[in-house]
Amino acid sequence: MLPSRLIGWLLLALPVVAVAVVNPAPQADEAARKAEVLEQVVAPDVQVSEPVEPLDEQEAQVIDPEGSDPLEEPLTCLARTIYWEAKGVPGLDMESVANVVMNRLANEEFPNTICEVVRQGSEQSPCQFSWWCDGRPDEVMEGDAYEVAKEVARRALNQELPDHTDGALYFHDRTVHPPWANEFLLTAETEAFIFYRPDAVE
Repeated sequence: MLPSRLIGWLLLALPVVAVAVVNPAPQADEAARKAEVLEQVVAPDVQVSEPVEPLDEQEAQVIDPEGSDPLEEPLTCLARTIYWEAKGVPGLDMESVANVVMNRLANEEFPNTICEVVRQGSEQSPCQFSWWCDGRPDEVMEGDAYEVAKEVARRALNQELPDHTDGALYFHDRTVHPPWANEFLLTAETEAFIFYRPDAVE
């Protein structure tokens, strides 16, 4: 029979072992690093200095699992944008929102990171993506919809999404017609959105 002191130490050690086994933090950190490299591949004036590996589904899902992490890395910023802009209309609408973010990332007129693309305009109105500065909390409300948004974001970062928008850099909800819409070429329409790009963009 084991001495009671040894049993006590074993019982104390068990939670630590369990946490080490189920703690997803290292995997999430590695997945976030991969997402940053994938982002740099798309940005036009950023040099990629390490091997480019695609994100798999499991890696994407361990990033920001509760939808409440700070908006500091590419997949979270992209997934949260897809979620808040198009969470009620999955499929083509979600993918098309992702297309616009990635098209902006690839365009020299826009910032070099997804998070900067998403936040653009918050320092002086108008915001480019309304959810970012609407004054409401940015945490996810529906976990299932966010999982779908993260999968769309993963595919977009891996450059596995077709561009449904024909190079669009702008979009708006069908229920509104902003004045700027008359200045651009309409490139695509989905159930919820209308997409545009400048005439000069090929």
